Amino acid sequence: MADATKSTLLDRVFAAKSTEESRKLYDEWAKSYDADMAEHEFTAPRLVAEAVARGLKLNHLPNQKEALAKTSILDAGCGTGLVGIELARHGAKKIDGLDLSEGMLDIARKTGAYEDLKIADLTKRLPIVDGTYDAVTCCGTFTHGHLGPEPLAEFVRAVKTSGIVVATVLDSHWQEKGFEKEVERLRSDGQVEVMENDLHAYRKDAGGGRILVLRKVSGANTER
Repeated sequence: MADATKSTLLDRVFAAKSTEESRKLYDEWAKSYDADMAEHEFTAPRLVAEAVARGLKLNHLPNQKEALAKTSILDAGCGTGLVGIELARHGAKKIDGLDLSEGMLDIARKTGAYEDLKIADLTKRLPIVDGTYDAVTCCGTFTHGHLGPEPLAEFVRAVKTSGIVVATVLDSHWQEKGFEKEVERLRSDGQVEVMENDLHAYRKDAGGGRILVLRKVSGANTER
């Protein structure tokens, strides 16, 4: 029965037709989400944290933890805080989080990884001043029943010049939902440099997707 319930919740989340439906489903899932992801050997949060260090060119520094401690990071769609936990393990201390679900945020608060956590709808303009963060992460939200590529431009707006956006994108979504086209638009408009766009198998029995790393270039005009 428990396995059937997990499967049903996952299926319902993937099939969600509205923001409000997604919110309610994640509130329902919050308490068992971390255990379910561990069972699926979901390694994307660790891969995202490692990509942040690479993207900011901190991974080869002898004082990587000290450097990352000074780095401001927004975890967009932070859920229960799995990415925040991994970033904290790498030394990050200045992490904020946004999520649609108060239930998920309640769990994230208990991790102690975040300075600030707020409710936000990633399909809308973020309540953030341009160029606030050194990095924005987004793990597990560019998938079935969730987001198309539109928030990428908002994430770019939220980071400083030379700041980075690190996101996971389900591989079947990459062309089907227009991610390839949007990334190329951001690149050709002179807003970003594509630093990484590699496939990773980050979930057992379900494959994975791309780890996308974008760097905001000097002089980028990100007003929307």
